[in-house]
Amino acid sequence: MENEYYAHETAVIDDGCKIGRGTRIWHFTHIMPGCTIGNNCNLGQNVVVMPEVILGNNVKVQNNVSIYTGVICEDDVFLGPSMVFTNIINPRSAIIRKDQYMSTYVEKGATVGANATIVCGVRIGRYAFIGAGAVVTHDVAPYSLVVGNPARHIGWMSEYGHRLYFDETGIAECPESKEKYQLINNQVRKLK
Repeated sequence: MENEYYAHETAVIDDGCKIGRGTRIWHFTHIMPGCTIGNNCNLGQNVVVMPEVILGNNVKVQNNVSIYTGVICEDDVFLGPSMVFTNIINPRSAIIRKDQYMSTYVEKGATVGANATIVCGVRIGRYAFIGAGAVVTHDVAPYSLVVGNPARHIGWMSEYGHRLYFDETGIAECPESKEKYQLINNQVRKLK
């Protein structure tokens, strides 16, 4: 049976990977054993996906990204150029800690900007937006916009990736989709 995904001739895909229909894997990318990659994903040039990583459907991974064991990304996640995940909280070259890998969970629709670092053991909420170069050391709330080192919350984002500005009643509207959002008790939810 012919592959239902595309892999550039320089890509290395180890045995035991599950790769979904319509996924594209580009130059010099290495997919290690036991990975699960969903449908319609795009993995750019020079990406490394370590063993047992799980990527949902429609995940976009830009060039030079490292995704280490313990990372799970839900559907529609965007991983910007040269961002990196970690999986050990206190790495040392001479001390083997493969039994101490920590999980990192990225929920549906979240964006991680270029050159950001996600320290292991955190959860990034639905549609959160991690600014370029941010260093994330704690959980990030759904729809939250975080920037800096260490990353700090500075606002809220719509599902279309626009900054939300809430009025005195706690309502904001996405300028592109016109969808409305409500801010209550420092939590955002999309109104139906």
